[in-house]
Amino acid sequence: MIDAGYKKLGVYTLSHRLAIEVHSMSLMLPKHETYEEGSQIRRSSKSVCAQIVEGYSLRVYKKEFLLYLHRAYASAEETIEHLDLLHESNSLSDKILYNRLRQEYETLCGKLFRLIQSVAEQHESRSYVKEDDPPYLA
Repeated sequence: MIDAGYKKLGVYTLSHRLAIEVHSMSLMLPKHETYEEGSQIRRSSKSVCAQIVEGYSLRVYKKEFLLYLHRAYASAEETIEHLDLLHESNSLSDKILYNRLRQEYETLCGKLFRLIQSVAEQHESRSYVKEDDPPYLA
């Protein structure tokens, strides 16, 4: 069984749930927005959890892990911008839904920022090759 430890990360579970909610919301947009702004917000929201998974899978490399976490953060911020555009253009007219999604994405950004800080300050890469192991011969 493959390690799916990323599913234990709060930022992953929140981003995954929000991506599903944004996907559903985007399909209720006016027809002209479904393929324009709706497509953009679906991609940015799904990118958040995908970047977390990819970064977690490369966590042995601190710089790579941080790169993907920063990309996840950027995608979350992009999703907020798409929410704002949809709301301000009256394509997303449900103010309660807009406010809730926007607040949850702000919360997600805060959690991602704290995770980035934690990884930057405390992350130690694991070594999969022992110092005394003979060199790999193909």
